[in-house]
Amino acid sequence: MATRVVMEALSPTMEEGRLVEWKKQEGEAVAVGDVLAEVETDKAVMELVARAAGTLLKQVVPAGATVPVSEPVALIGEPGEAVDNGKPTPAQKQQGTQPAPGPPPAPAAEAERAAASAPAAAAPTPEGRVKASPLARRIAAERGIDLGALAGSGPEGRVVLRDLEQAPAAAPTHAGGPPAPHPILRTPEGAAFTDVPLNQLRKTIARRLVQSIGPIPTFYLTTEVDMERAWDAREALKTLGDGPKVSFNDIILKAVAAALRQHPACNAWWQDDHIRYWHEVHVSMAVAIEDGLITPVIRNTDLKSLREIAAESLDLAERARERRLKPEEYTGGTFSVSNLGMLDIDEFTAVINPPEAGILAVGRIVEKPVVHEGQLTVRRRLRLTMSCDHRVIDGATGARFLKTLKAMLENPLAMVW
Repeated sequence: MATRVVMEALSPTMEEGRLVEWKKQEGEAVAVGDVLAEVETDKAVMELVARAAGTLLKQVVPAGATVPVSEPVALIGEPGEAVDNGKPTPAQKQQGTQPAPGPPPAPAAEAERAAASAPAAAAPTPEGRVKASPLARRIAAERGIDLGALAGSGPEGRVVLRDLEQAPAAAPTHAGGPPAPHPILRTPEGAAFTDVPLNQLRKTIARRLVQSIGPIPTFYLTTEVDMERAWDAREALKTLGDGPKVSFNDIILKAVAAALRQHPACNAWWQDDHIRYWHEVHVSMAVAIEDGLITPVIRNTDLKSLREIAAESLDLAERARERRLKPEEYTGGTFSVSNLGMLDIDEFTAVINPPEAGILAVGRIVEKPVVHEGQLTVRRRLRLTMSCDHRVIDGATGARFLKTLKAMLENPLAMVW
């Protein structure tokens, strides 16, 4: 009896996936673990692998189709076996569905790295189009890399992700730097508008915003921080030689983690019938990517040095923009930080990322006239706004957290005291 291949939940928040490309065609032999297709989830491009061996009898859905989790996408069985449209019969419901998956399969990027083959010249198709994986093709377009100039190390000279890693590209952007631009729409001549279908990431963002803004009773707290000492500290760190450059975003992440350690009531999740107070501090940082936003998590942020935070935030931000994060790298945060200062935003209110109970919105550092120690002078100032879930965080609780955070940023030595 044919085994149904279903759309698996390849990320914790995935409800449906878009089948980007079939890797196995009808009639091809399939072994357990073979990559059947590439799937765009709500966070990344990942691989759908075979959980049963046999022959790919039928592709139930075409490339480009969006399929809900647990719905059939293909059938695997014996050569020549009769197949239907993939819908389960009563018997199939008991024994004909491919086994439940174990740990989530590795992202396409990781699988491509694992493939070992000797590099060869990138092979053009008969139409002159260079062979490349969809992931490699998309990232090459984002980085402005000419695929035809690369040596493909994949099957039959196919360009894969690892081939791009050695290719020259634009200088990497730090986690605190400008976000990825929104894709530019080409307007057909004479058209009044253009409809763009939602991708999986944008659908998830829309659903999560409704979950956050509607049900969560949110209030906001704003404070202004003197950043002169933090500015001097960052300038001093620049002279320490090799290593990752520490950004103001890194300093803020470190200060937030230290303040959360002192105020565990803000390091919490709302869980409907209980509140979960975390004893570990895992700070999520918002990273803008093409068509959306993702929040990679720096785990145990309070236990890491500024150098470690700088290196990890840079790595996470780069891989987030390339859609190469693993599910465990963007889930499980206990508090979030969103920084729009690099885009000349003075202050804003950020949307809470449930089940977290708080998020900090960071504006730009600006020179402004203030009264300091009784004298009118120009100082570097920064405005911070905290969004709080009132079911978890009371006004005074949030205010005390911000007071501690402000003290740490105004005297960076307090972070290591």
